[in-house]
Amino acid sequence: MSERRISVRLSASLKLKLVEKTRRTGLGESDIVRDALTEYFEKEDTGPSAYDIAKKMGLIGCGKSLPSDLATNKAYMEGFGRD
Repeated sequence: MSERRISVRLSASLKLKLVEKTRRTGLGESDIVRDALTEYFEKEDTGPSAYDIAKKMGLIGCGKSLPSDLATNKAYMEGFGRD
């Protein structure tokens, strides 16, 4: 895996926090930023999907009396979106 360099603009307060963290931990700024990004993306991927939420709320399959081809038959879309 090749590493890529990026540039990031930080506010003065965020830069100060980063410098303080490097002093406390002895890690480099790049290490801290990499760790923070890794943690951010791991947290982002752990939440339920929109499908999972809709299914839990009972919205998936709630149209029992509707045609089975409602989502694929273009005839049902005729006039949709027109006033």
